[in-house]
Order: sequence, then C-alpha cells, then structure tokens
Amino acid sequence: MLAAGLAAPARGGTVRSEKIDSVSVTVYRAPWRGKGPINRNWPQGYALIHEIRTVYLPQGESVVRFEGVAEGLLPETAVLSGMPGGVREKNRDARLLSPGGLVDAYLKRSVTLRRTDRATGKVTQQDAIISAGPTGGVIVQTAQGYEALGCSGLPERMLYKEVPVDLSPRPTLSAIIRSDRARKARVELTYLAEGFDWSANYVADRGSDPGRMDLMAWLTVANGGVTGFPDAQLNVIAGQPHRAPRAFDTRAEIKPLHLSCWPMDITSTHPAWGLVPPNLPEPMMADGAQEIIVTAQRRSRAYAMAPPPPPPPPPPVMAVQEDLGDLKFYRVPVRVNISAQAQKQVTLLSQSGVKVETLYADRLDDGDGSRPMTIRLRVQNRKEDGLGLPLPSGSAAVFERVGDARLYVGEADIGDKAVGERVDYDIGQSNDVQITSRRIVQSDKRADWSIEVSNARPFPVVAEITLLPDITPEPEGMERRGNNWILRLDVPANGTAAYSFSRKLRP
Repeated sequence: MLAAGLAAPARGGTVRSEKIDSVSVTVYRAPWRGKGPINRNWPQGYALIHEIRTVYLPQGESVVRFEGVAEGLLPETAVLSGMPGGVREKNRDARLLSPGGLVDAYLKRSVTLRRTDRATGKVTQQDAIISAGPTGGVIVQTAQGYEALGCSGLPERMLYKEVPVDLSPRPTLSAIIRSDRARKARVELTYLAEGFDWSANYVADRGSDPGRMDLMAWLTVANGGVTGFPDAQLNVIAGQPHRAPRAFDTRAEIKPLHLSCWPMDITSTHPAWGLVPPNLPEPMMADGAQEIIVTAQRRSRAYAMAPPPPPPPPPPVMAVQEDLGDLKFYRVPVRVNISAQAQKQVTLLSQSGVKVETLYADRLDDGDGSRPMTIRLRVQNRKEDGLGLPLPSGSAAVFERVGDARLYVGEADIGDKAVGERVDYDIGQSNDVQITSRRIVQSDKRADWSIEVSNARPFPVVAEITLLPDITPEPEGMERRGNNWILRLDVPANGTAAYSFSRKLRP
C-alpha cells in the first residue's frame, strides 16, 4: 500500500494561460479558391500560428488551459515544446461560452426567470426549467405551464447558477502535463488553424500616357474567427502547397440564440415599441435671412504668417518578399494587430511607369455573328517594362484619369504570375470595337472562315483573336499558344480589318 501511494501522481489542479508573450501568424490561401474573392463568412484558407507563453506549473500532474487560441484550431497539429515533463494528453475545448451555449448546457435544468414590469418597475423572479432551445426559440416550463421566452411583452432574462465547466469564454486548448517541482516555464505552442485567408488586391492607374500605368497592390489578410492576435508578426505564403481536404469544419460549435414568438398585442399596449421617427431634413432659411458665422478670431489688417507645412508622411509599410523553396514568402516588417472577424491590409508592392499595351481580344468558336470585343490591358512582367516581380493571384481594379477626375473603368481577376510571364487584365467589353465571324463554305473535310473587325473609335486599335486549331495551311509569322493560333490585326480609326482562313475538320 505504501508503494502504491508513492507511485500515485500528485494532482496540481488547473493552470490557466491567458496571456500570449509573442505570436507569429503565417497565412496560407484557400487551396481551392483560385482567383475568386475571400469568403467573408468563414475564410477557407488556414494559418500556421506560433505562440510563446509563460506558465507557472505546480508540482505533480496538472491541466494547463491555453486560452485564446484560434477558433479553427486543428488539435491534431498542435505541438507543445518547453514542458519539463512532456505532454500526456491534449484536448480541444470546443464549446464556447455564449447565450446559445448556456441555453444548450442548461437543457432540462433549473434556471431563474427574472421579469420587470414596465409600468411599476417591479421585479419578479420565478424558477423555470428550460425544455427546448436554443435554435428556433427557447421554451421554458414554470409553475403556470409552458411558454416561449421573450413573448410575455416584458423585459426578461434568465439567470444561471454557475457557468458549466465545459463552457469556455475563449477557444481553449488544454494539456495534461507533469512537473517534478513547481517552476516557471517558457512554452512554445505551434498549430494550424482554419478560418484565415489572404489575397492580393491590385490598383492600376492610367494617366495621360496610354502606354504607361502605375501599379500598386494591397496584401489583404482575413481572420474569420473570434480570436484576435494583437502585436503579431504577420507573414503570408504565395503558392499552392499540397493539403489534403477535410470533411468537416473544425470551428467550435456556437449555437445561436433565436427568440421567436407569435405577438398578439398592438403597439398602443407597449408604447416603447413605437416606430423610430425618420430623419427629417434641416429647416430651410427664410428668404432674406443671412448666415452669420461667429469666430473667436479678431480680423486685423496685418495678415498672420502662414504656419510651416506639415512634415511629409512616413513611407508606407511594405511586405518584404523572400523565397521559400518553390513558394514565395512575404514578411510584414513591423508587428500588426490581426483583429477578430476582420481584415488587415498592408502594402504589397508599388511600381510606377509600368509599360502597358491596350488590346481588343476575342476567342473564335464555331458560331457565326457579331459581338463586342473584350478590352484587355497587357503587361509583361519584366524588369525592363517596369515590373519583374512575383505577382500573387488576386483582383485588379483599373482607373483612368479624365481631366482632374479619377474614374473606375473595370476590374479583372489574375492568377499567380512569375517573373517573365504575360499578365492580362480583361476589364470589360467595348461596343465600339466589334468582331464578325462567318463560316463561308464547309465540306466534310474543311471549312472556310472570314473575320472582320470594325473600329468606331477615332484612333487605331490592335485586335487579338484566338483562332480555332487545325488551320490549313499553317500560317506564317503568327504566334502559337498551345493548340491555338493567335491573330493580331491593326484596325484603323473608324475603319475595318479582315482576315480569312481555312480549317481542316476532323472525321
């Protein structure tokens, strides 16, 4: 018996770790999102989070609760280092403290129902048992019978005796550890968490020179969880590392509380339920009325010296690009706050005087008829053209200067572009530049086609048309992309340009 008593571990109780000494958040894009926008409800990417915490461990075996981890934490990826005796067990505490979570935890249990009379202010309390909830309404059973919470017409709330032990106000990871003595430990916690995503948002400005534009980009990071990370080192990864799909959502299950009833009253019974008056316009001044401006400054004949101009603003914080194998790693050089259920933007790049070409594009198919051509801005991602940088996927908004006005002209999605690649921004269609395609003659073995491009603009344009494959004979001096031929036509101002070709048909 004495030997068994000596072998039994001493229980050290529960240790709460609420404060994060230092945190690094590295965000990966949604693997299957491609070029589309970030899902605002629950971002489909993920993040690698590295936390450093200080915990005070008692002697013996204890449960350490790491509160404030990311909501989408994947418990199987959590790695704890720095624990003196190692980790015996890890648990993801999935239930969060919320109105819906309290109702769900107290189903078939007793609560106190408190109501206040609007006329007298008298407060009454009675015992009740929650029979159903939280979704679809809450049904309580009192001495008078069953009723729906929120349907009495009186201000009311439920009081709970205690917070259930399995409810946590913040997402929590707990670990069972053993220490041979009481000590202070510096612990590193690393894990993957869902509910993050990032994208590049480009802004292209075209000025008076149609062959040049200024290009800048925002690095937009989204955190869809309920946990924020203040003063964090923020990094993002561009590229597509392989990650196996998951069959379920790992977020903590937060049951919303919906109170619904069937009102039988009228608004005069409860004056506080009246409609909110609309915002009325400001009263107009009567004819002949003068507007008087009162200031605290006495006008003098001698004008005061103008204050010195403000100092120039500091340069914007820009992410620094590094290589990570075949991926691109972007590090934000200063610490930032990654707020819960919010987005953070940092400058990704800023390049002025980028060479750009304006084209009118179309892809020929088997159909006949006329249609507008697509306005395409083309940039070659080369240093001699003003770029020569890796361009992560995202969306690009294009603006043009017309006089003193900066006007929005279109938006395009682009994929990841490496240095040296062609970047096309398709920003809309032009009714001034139309293409007409006709199939003139067709037999079992070949078809003859004619193409005509009309330009109603007062200056010449360049049309780029992706032709059908199997052109016979093969054209000379024409670009080949994959199986297709690329036709470029110079179309004069207020004029037309035509091209004919034959296509060999497959049996």
